[in-house]
Amino acid sequence: MASGERIFATEFKAAPYWWEAAAPTDEGSAPLPAETEVAVIGSGYGGLSSALELARHGVDVTVLEAGLFGQGASTRNGGHVSGGVNLGKGAGNTQGGVTADDIFAESVDSLAHIAGIIERENIDCHWRETGRFVGAATRRHYDTFRAKADLYNRHGLQAALIPRERQREVIGSDRFFGGIAIDRAAQLHPALYHRGLLDTARRHGARLCANTNVEAIERRGDSFLVNTSAGPLRARHVVATTNGYTGKATPWLQRRVVPINSYIIVTEELPEDVAHALSPQGRTLSDSKRLLNYFRLTPDRRRLLFGGRGSFSGAPAEEVAQMLYGMMLDVFPHLDGVRITHGWTGNIAFTFDGMPHFGTHEGVHYAMGCNGSGVATMTWLGHQTALKIVGGNRPSAFDGQPFPTRPLYTGRPWFLPYVGRWYQLLDKIDRMRT
Repeated sequence: MASGERIFATEFKAAPYWWEAAAPTDEGSAPLPAETEVAVIGSGYGGLSSALELARHGVDVTVLEAGLFGQGASTRNGGHVSGGVNLGKGAGNTQGGVTADDIFAESVDSLAHIAGIIERENIDCHWRETGRFVGAATRRHYDTFRAKADLYNRHGLQAALIPRERQREVIGSDRFFGGIAIDRAAQLHPALYHRGLLDTARRHGARLCANTNVEAIERRGDSFLVNTSAGPLRARHVVATTNGYTGKATPWLQRRVVPINSYIIVTEELPEDVAHALSPQGRTLSDSKRLLNYFRLTPDRRRLLFGGRGSFSGAPAEEVAQMLYGMMLDVFPHLDGVRITHGWTGNIAFTFDGMPHFGTHEGVHYAMGCNGSGVATMTWLGHQTALKIVGGNRPSAFDGQPFPTRPLYTGRPWFLPYVGRWYQLLDKIDRMRT
């Protein structure tokens, strides 16, 4: 196995591969106005989707971004797009007559919704509905896929079990014990999709303010005073879509999301036949471990992108890249010696019930907590929040569900290294039993 500095290409960058096509920018940033009808905090998928829909309804909307447009998770993720496949166990604990099937059905709708936006707004982001494959890390995991396939098919996701002797049809690896293929899943270039949403929201009339950090929000009668690093802003409504970057300006929300670093590496260009053999059908790929890995070919189908929870203590991307490289070789041992050109990290937001949430607290609207499946979900929840403000949304299974926290949790996830080691142990035990 290649090790240390030998895994890094000469031109290695500790930055997202996606930024080669669309780097974060403050280009087009507008001056902060004195007042606005709706102030949206965060310019990721959720914030831009909300702003886009509000602007399409003629609402005066201002998006407040703490730094550059596109500096957060919306340009740092793997570009996997699923329709509810990753919903947490909390789907069985919903209230108000909402069932797990209701949650799942609406999550499936989010897949069609994002496809509709991309088509309607003509966003060029390498959108491909090529499906997904989840490899079973153990024989027992494969057996559990039978019930999942039934659930997925009940909602039209077109899932099928792939036995071990056939898995080379979908993945160039013998590491797994078969898996499940889901046809209704997609992939995109996350930074180009973000840039497309940014340009589209601006074109429809949304005001976008970069380098405008929200420091505090004060209720003033039936409106709000939003104090920012660029000055005060009066708003009739406030929408928080900060997800894994939620801070002290919204302490109630900060106590309900757990920011977790996810890490990704990208290989140098591979020979065409080697790259094709890694993912013959071009699907997005992942495994069934508690600390899962996810991977896919880049849009040009010449490089492998490989991601996972390489560290729970915020280690530098260069350090974790070496860990991910070893994980990659566990799946694709024949890639030993291939160098990596990019390695980076970004925050995703987990919730204590494993569910995404949107609703209102003390008058502030929020949409966040997608547990690593935020591309379609944040787009959908931002859209739903906007429609809720203008009075045009249909009833949503996600709206107003209990948003739990834990005693003494303030937003600093000190417990993550311990949880990570525990999950690593459980994954190791599972593998030993196989």
